[in-house]
Amino acid sequence: MRRAATLGIDVGTQGTKALVVACDDGSVLGRGACAHAPLPPSSEGRAEQDPREWLAAAEVAARVALDACDGRVEVVGIGVSGQQHGCVLVDERDEPVGPAKLWCDTETVDEAAELAARLARPVPVGWTASKALHAIRRRGEQWRRADALLLPHEWINARLCGVRAAEPGDASGTGWLDPITRRRDEAMLAAIGGGIERRLPPLVASDTLVGRLLPAMAQRLGLPAGVPIAAGGGDNMMSAIGAGAAAEGVLVASLGTSATVYARSGAPVLDPKALVSPFCDSSGAWLPLMCLLNCTGVLEELRRGYGLEHEELARLALAAPAGGDGLVCLPWLAGERVPALPRASGIFAGLRAGMLGPGPLGRAVVEGVAHGLALCLERLRLFGLAPTEVRLVGGASRSPLWTRVLADALALQVVPLKEAETAALGAALQAQWAVRRAGGEAVELAPLAARGIASLAPIEPDAAGVAALSSARHRFLELLEREHGAGARPDRL
Repeated sequence: MRRAATLGIDVGTQGTKALVVACDDGSVLGRGACAHAPLPPSSEGRAEQDPREWLAAAEVAARVALDACDGRVEVVGIGVSGQQHGCVLVDERDEPVGPAKLWCDTETVDEAAELAARLARPVPVGWTASKALHAIRRRGEQWRRADALLLPHEWINARLCGVRAAEPGDASGTGWLDPITRRRDEAMLAAIGGGIERRLPPLVASDTLVGRLLPAMAQRLGLPAGVPIAAGGGDNMMSAIGAGAAAEGVLVASLGTSATVYARSGAPVLDPKALVSPFCDSSGAWLPLMCLLNCTGVLEELRRGYGLEHEELARLALAAPAGGDGLVCLPWLAGERVPALPRASGIFAGLRAGMLGPGPLGRAVVEGVAHGLALCLERLRLFGLAPTEVRLVGGASRSPLWTRVLADALALQVVPLKEAETAALGAALQAQWAVRRAGGEAVELAPLAARGIASLAPIEPDAAGVAALSSARHRFLELLEREHGAGARPDRL
């Protein structure tokens, strides 16, 4: 007898992942992945991808995951997680009319500043609102051809089932959804103009089944037509579900191309400087979140430059002294969001003889990211969050280098999760929730999700490391203050 399962697909920046997750106990039965082409470097802050690459990668990853199950499962639902803040312009057939601007794009900094001035409130450059205004102003031909503006996960859903729909969690990262009322912000839409309101999909609840798998897509995935498609959501919202943050009290740090820290909240967190994103989550509550634009990608550039394997670079960096003997790094290859410095560049300061090797530089890069995350954690505490542990997810969550440095920099127990692909896991679990709710069950998401979550051995802070990283953080803040006039305290960011 085949086991009922759901398929979770996570469309990220570097690649797409897929998990097949059992409905009876939340266990992972199959997994697949497909890498995307690297983003080309840009001195203008441009970061774009062809959405068709996501769909092709999703097909590959899903087929690999399903093939691993060897026909022993019946897929009863599909959930999609997508990188947040993307801007996908499509024609009436849901075909892209041009490349999609991504979350990490900072080319639209002028448009973000203009919207902020019009509305008298901060508008983060990474959010979708400035990308829409950029398209209207600078890509008029594409905008005129566009029948809809979709987020990445919304576009994948539309291709799977032919239905355009927005979900509050992902939509709360656009800039035009009021996170308190979960309604469109008419003032923002008016400030953007260009008829944007006609191009946005309708909003549905997070536990909604938006449609059923089309025959053509079913054939490409190797599934029967008609499989229900859940609302899905943004990658952070789905990762929160897959990491156990569908219940309050859990702080999650996601380490990937970007780094994020977030936790579930029963009430919205409204940061007057918009450094804490007041996101809705994908279970009916809220997900206050902070993001660093630069994380593992900085160390990856260093690794490629020295021609080392990941394990060797980690060994050399761990052998370097904690705190770097005065070496400090602002690892901002793509500008930064916390502090809000979208045009800033990276800096190494305190270089001395013997520090130009991969070990000292690699340690300084990771510590620089960790100091940024410590700033995020302190600001979240200003709004009442009081974590006792940090759950780690994402590509670097099991790295002995990243886990050691983070435990000491944050002075908290760090807990890597057994399943690193929490966004794909969360998408599959949300699909199970939606399928059961559609069937009339009054099931809650948090206990449903908790069944499939397991942790690895925790990493405790080391007293000597905490002291060394505390001193290094003072140097980090002094450098930040000297170069940018900000950052000496979390309330001054």
